[in-house]
Amino acid sequence: MEKIKTIIAKEWAEVFRNRLVLFTVAFLPLIFVAMPLATLIAMNSVAGSDALGATAGVVDDNAEIMAFFGEQCRGLSEYDCTLVYTLNLFTLMFMILPVAIPVTIAAYSIVGEKTTHSLEPLLATPITTIELLVGKALAAIVPAILATWMAFGLYLLSARFMTTAEIFARLADPMWLIAIFVVGPLLTLLAVSFAIMVSSRVTDPRVAEQISTVVILPLILLLIGQSVGFILLSRELVLIIAGVLVLVDGLLLFFTVRLFERENILTRWRI
Repeated sequence: MEKIKTIIAKEWAEVFRNRLVLFTVAFLPLIFVAMPLATLIAMNSVAGSDALGATAGVVDDNAEIMAFFGEQCRGLSEYDCTLVYTLNLFTLMFMILPVAIPVTIAAYSIVGEKTTHSLEPLLATPITTIELLVGKALAAIVPAILATWMAFGLYLLSARFMTTAEIFARLADPMWLIAIFVVGPLLTLLAVSFAIMVSSRVTDPRVAEQISTVVILPLILLLIGQSVGFILLSRELVLIIAGVLVLVDGLLLFFTVRLFERENILTRWRI
């Protein structure tokens, strides 16, 4: 355990000197919080000026609206429905954070140390491959999960004072809580495993980062699908995604350890 703690401390001391990593961990979550709150302020301002106005009726009897927005709008006015739908899209964007943040850290973890010639002394120590990979993985996972949870908490806390109790209840729906607090960490583990696997096979840190960002693509497609009504997230779908991620994470962890050729990295890499 002490070896793992040493690896984590070493990783943080190195990667947080990188301005890109600092921006991703510190400022990207703040940007993701600022965007929905700015949108909420703007929409409340428009509604308050009566330029838009909230309709008195609910959307339950409008089959076309219910087909597009789903159960999230049941019992709401058309304006409130639009507001909830818009804010839910921003909530879905929080799922990008637990992938984007650790990728910038984990992608550098192996190949970055190789370029600075600090990897060879580390691999020459008695530390096991499992201890090394666990330490490097946790160094990327912990900041990502904490930053995501803190950003989401700040978003919900701010939204509580800027919306009605009914709208806030939709934003704090168990579906989103499962997505952020269960699916989020699973996505983080997936991103870190993939990034470390890539980092251990390539010889350029920039190539490692570029390839590792591929894991963000499915989330972007999910966001687009939700925004156009092609996909409607539900608790059942979120739980299915969580189950699939458990299986995928297990496979990736297995291949990450198997593909980490310690002796090859130590003796044959030439940078």
